[in-house]
Amino acid sequence: MPDIKRLNANDAGFMQQLDDLLAWESVSDNQVFTTVMEILAAVKSKGNTAVIEYTNRFDGGSIQKAAELELSKEDLNTALQSISAEQRQALEKAAQRVRDYAEHQKMQSWSYTEADGTILGQQVSSLDRVGLYVPGGKAAYPSSVLMNAIPAKVAGVPELIMVVPTPKGETNALVLAAAAIAGVDRVFTIGGAQAVAALAYGTETIPQVDKIVGPGNIYVATAKRMVFGTVGIDMIAGPSEILVLCDGKTDPDWIAMDLFSQAEHDEDAQSILVCPDAAYIEQVAASVEKLILEMPRADIIKASLEARAAFITVNDLDQAAEISNYIAPEHLELSLDDAEDFAAQKIKHAGAIFMGRYTAEALGDYCAGPNHVLPTSRTARFSSPLGVYDFQKRSSLIGCSADGASELGKTASVLARGEGLVAHACSAEYRIKQ
Repeated sequence: MPDIKRLNANDAGFMQQLDDLLAWESVSDNQVFTTVMEILAAVKSKGNTAVIEYTNRFDGGSIQKAAELELSKEDLNTALQSISAEQRQALEKAAQRVRDYAEHQKMQSWSYTEADGTILGQQVSSLDRVGLYVPGGKAAYPSSVLMNAIPAKVAGVPELIMVVPTPKGETNALVLAAAAIAGVDRVFTIGGAQAVAALAYGTETIPQVDKIVGPGNIYVATAKRMVFGTVGIDMIAGPSEILVLCDGKTDPDWIAMDLFSQAEHDEDAQSILVCPDAAYIEQVAASVEKLILEMPRADIIKASLEARAAFITVNDLDQAAEISNYIAPEHLELSLDDAEDFAAQKIKHAGAIFMGRYTAEALGDYCAGPNHVLPTSRTARFSSPLGVYDFQKRSSLIGCSADGASELGKTASVLARGEGLVAHACSAEYRIKQ
């Protein structure tokens, strides 16, 4: 039985206990930073030569020429044909649902004309080229391909470059099939910090992108952090997390398995149950003890639950909502009656909100439609899920008529001279009607 922490929101020192529970230190250290900096510098200066060298060293490859790094469209279609009919149907259904949801997120250009003829507005356009990082080999996630690639294509990105490591030449057919379904334009079999560097700086073969999205290990995350500014990035994600807010009326087996669904990711994943019914919490604990024996990844689940999970007893659902908003979880399950109203009235901070007893978080990971790339580590307080808007940018539109320029020039002149910027003032004043 995993030894899961029990916390009570009314105990003295609860908030400190909660902060300690939520604290997560990246395993990134000076060695990681030094290694990544060296890789970035080498790829920036040596291009393909450095990419090939690191790929052979870290992935056990035997690449001789840069052309060997790229998979063809035929390779992707072959992978698509090789998977089972059931797998293809599942990928295509999930892709369609993600696409349908993404279509609702598209921003449109707009403008309005003032009385004097001045035009103000906003022009929305897509990024030109985006890089998608996908973990490769046995740790492969075709769902991540769909979630990252499809919103980019819905946004209108003309060229999507995918990088995926292939340790010892091992490719994953589901990942490549997902790339074919999602409309990925080019695929390179590279990974790690060298792949991030290649996307950020470009090489003789791999084109420079405008933004890099997608999950990766600590070297990938560190590289993304370091190239930010040269290119955009989606986010620096921490371990996966779930908070289940339950009223004590849901089958405890369901809740236990929902907690497992995050804990099985890795030992750093976090699963939290918040409930006003202490007796029910013990029912869930009994379900955990029973069901963990059936899990193939039981060791990982146990390690995760013992290190970072908690059962939190609260006075009522209002107090539960306050705690949830403080935690700002990546995934929030509202396993209670009238969950939609509760979400609208009580919940302010969460990456994704799963409403009602039947809405398992796992559905959001694969096929519900909303994106599964979500803010972690309390960053849902100020950031949002990946979406079409992350692949679009906005330009302000300003077009002055003669009358508008004259009137605005008077205001600009006063403010510019107040700031001591005389050229600014004169530039505006030249257009003031005398």
